[in-house]
Amino acid sequence: MTITTATTTPATGAAGAASAAQKQTAVDFNLFLKLLTTQMQNQDPLKPMDSTAYTQQLAQFTQVQQTVKQTSTLDEILSQLSTQNMVQASGFIGKTGQFDSAVSGLSADRPAQWSYTGAAPFDSLTATITDAGGRQVSSGSLAADQKGSYTWDGTLANGEKAPAGSYTLSLKATTSSGSTVPVAITTSGRVDEVIGSGGAVTLGVNGAQIPMSKLLKLGG
Repeated sequence: MTITTATTTPATGAAGAASAAQKQTAVDFNLFLKLLTTQMQNQDPLKPMDSTAYTQQLAQFTQVQQTVKQTSTLDEILSQLSTQNMVQASGFIGKTGQFDSAVSGLSADRPAQWSYTGAAPFDSLTATITDAGGRQVSSGSLAADQKGSYTWDGTLANGEKAPAGSYTLSLKATTSSGSTVPVAITTSGRVDEVIGSGGAVTLGVNGAQIPMSKLLKLGG
């Protein structure tokens, strides 16, 4: 399989908004100065405006300017951190990772894989798989082991194969008395690509996009 190299997308969202706000603030400040000058020129000479009022207006507008500049600076720092994270994450390509996620990728040559651990022993375990649109595509009973793994090759009930994509596993574990037992689910797969967008870094794992923050373990 061809491994896609690390990629990134242009800065958008908060960074673009901050830049636009900074430009607009500069325009508004020039207009503000013109209005303030006009106000001073046309004030009633018998009842001149207190100089402290001018100072307060200037201070308030300057505070707005500083806030916008600080936001822009923070966006630049986040962008740099995102780039650093991408450089670090590029070393993950080709390695197998385990993730704190119930979402797994299914491709033509690799199945979706999950592991699970029950919070306590249980007597029955039902698995349900849904696609990216939330539609159920597969379901069935699994061995009532408190800890185990599940691999799905995409085979549907009618014998056809599900298309490549992201699929979510949900597990319902119950005891003989009918009580529900919480089950923690993780997924694993080979990292194929690294994607940076909006200050966040995600890893492409067998076609599924998983946040790098979900990474639990990385193997060879």
